[in-house]
Amino acid sequence: MNTRTNSNTDFTPVDPDLYAKAFQLLDPDPTPPAASAAPAPIPFNLPAAPSARLTGPVEKTLTDALTFLDTHGWAKRTLVHPEGARCSIGALRAAAGARNAAYRDAGNLLLDEARRQHGKKWESIPSWNDSHTGAQVRSVWEAAIRRAHHMNI
Repeated sequence: MNTRTNSNTDFTPVDPDLYAKAFQLLDPDPTPPAASAAPAPIPFNLPAAPSARLTGPVEKTLTDALTFLDTHGWAKRTLVHPEGARCSIGALRAAAGARNAAYRDAGNLLLDEARRQHGKKWESIPSWNDSHTGAQVRSVWEAAIRRAHHMNI
């Protein structure tokens, strides 16, 4: 393939300094003044990062126990149902893994919340658990978790 150029074309010649002129219009003085080689740094204080709140052992035990009930089911009048469901105290034991301080404190908070919602007559978690509906029991669990969260325990 041969390309021939004819000197009698109708093209307008391009000014070789066209781009330089265009950039000059966009940025009239591209070089920084000699007096200030680099701008002084501007102090920038970042706001303190929000503190990462760790879940306390009581909140974790209550949350894990409620998750256990959601996963395996809730039962009345038995610690562990043959199909795996548990009553509230059984779920607490499963979540805590042992009768440790978190288990004891979570149980006390749960019973206190049960008394707040259902009267002071309840002496134990099993008696309260067996006398209420699943929705009532869940309401107490959720309130106890919120209290543990607010108390940061």
